[in-house]
Amino acid sequence: MRRLYDHIDLRVRSLQEARAFYEAVLPALGFTRRMEVDGWLQFEAVGAGRGSTEFFGVTEAREHIANECRIAFWAQSVAEVDRLAHIVAEKGGRQIEGPGYLEGAGYYAVFFEDPSGNRLEICHRVAGAI
Repeated sequence: MRRLYDHIDLRVRSLQEARAFYEAVLPALGFTRRMEVDGWLQFEAVGAGRGSTEFFGVTEAREHIANECRIAFWAQSVAEVDRLAHIVAEKGGRQIEGPGYLEGAGYYAVFFEDPSGNRLEICHRVAGAI
């Protein structure tokens, strides 16, 4: 399958404040290879050929103001959403809604904010759900 995106560069007010959150959440989401990039916290997903596919990077922008945008991550099952929601809560996710069927039947998700107020989501959509 072709890749649909290459990477996400997310800004946070304080990299130190966000570090523990993303060091736990990103590997749990499948971004398992940590890359050392000066000024960044960056994790890559590893493809079948052991090469990197997409990556998620977090860097500091002290004047960052979170907005209404939301990044949603796919989970393979309802149980995986539940497992990941537990990690998010344990590591300081805020304003958590769910997990549950939040957008109608067939769409199971947890909505939350990172330590800088960036909106994120982990979801599982059953076949045919909108």
